[in-house]
Amino acid sequence: MNVFNRDIDREPTRAEAERALALLRDWAGAASDGEIETLDPALSALCPGRAVSDYPTLSRTYPDGFEADAAYKASLPDLQNGPASLIRGARRQIQHVGISNFRLPIRFHTRENGDLTLETSVTGTVSLEAEKKGINMSRIMRSFYAHAERTFSFQVIEAALASYKADLDSFDARIMMCFSFPMKVRSLRSGLDGFQYYDFALELVETAGVPLKIMHLDYVYSSTCPCSLELSEHARRERGQLATPHSQRSVARISVALEPGGDCLWFEDLIDLCRKAVPTETQVMVKREDEQAFAELNAANPIFVEDAARLFAEALLTDPRIGDFRVIASHQESLHSHDAVSVLTEGTTFEADSLDPKLFSTLVHGR
Repeated sequence: MNVFNRDIDREPTRAEAERALALLRDWAGAASDGEIETLDPALSALCPGRAVSDYPTLSRTYPDGFEADAAYKASLPDLQNGPASLIRGARRQIQHVGISNFRLPIRFHTRENGDLTLETSVTGTVSLEAEKKGINMSRIMRSFYAHAERTFSFQVIEAALASYKADLDSFDARIMMCFSFPMKVRSLRSGLDGFQYYDFALELVETAGVPLKIMHLDYVYSSTCPCSLELSEHARRERGQLATPHSQRSVARISVALEPGGDCLWFEDLIDLCRKAVPTETQVMVKREDEQAFAELNAANPIFVEDAARLFAEALLTDPRIGDFRVIASHQESLHSHDAVSVLTEGTTFEADSLDPKLFSTLVHGR
């Protein structure tokens, strides 16, 4: 005979809930932490002052002896290589994604004085297809470290780039290396020597399998305003009034694309080209006779920012090792509270209708 209990689906009353709660409190008060965790860790809230961690109990001691074997490594989650369904935002190709400013010592050849080890800041990026979630950033560093012990050449950097491009299954890639290159410079008249430091960046860009090698140099010089020089001389000549023209520290960022298969363009070669174009380079060791010589050198080479761009271009055009180039000049004026700037490009490599809004603010010699 079937017996139908009409109370089986009804909601419990408040009184019944209170009796059940009292029963749970009595049980939890006498139960062990393990028993509470096994039933439901949330029951620890019924026992004030007796918080129970998630089950199982987690260790708070660093496991010095733990070793991650192959099976354990294979079990680790890898969200960056997850399916396209995990992509957030627009599904669009990312032209550059990677790491910037990881530093390590790199050994470079110099033109005349053997090898030189310099602290180098490296940026490495690859392109990312629209249907890929992301990349494993550490692979770029690991690929570069695998080649870092070799003396630098563009062949070495090409090998590093090829390695992480293959590891990350990317079609385009880029490496940029930034460093400060020391070069001993003699004073103008006293015969003293001192080290001048030049900010260089070497860049290798590979697009659709075609490599492009670029060298960047920040060249620091003094610029004497031609107009101010003439006005000062006018005051002296016409009114016997002492006047001095304004001159200021100035920076030119020279970027050159190296011709494929050409001879080596040494760091010192590019520096020499800049000195030939604008000889008023700032000085390192200076005695009184050097300071006077520098004043005379500036007076013999007054220069507007437009002149600077064209003079650098004239020197670069004479070197067959250099293809496309860009000259960015900034005269950080002592007369005005603003700077005078110019940009000149040759060829298509550096053409751009838009400039980085912070570009000219980076042309400050901070060393």
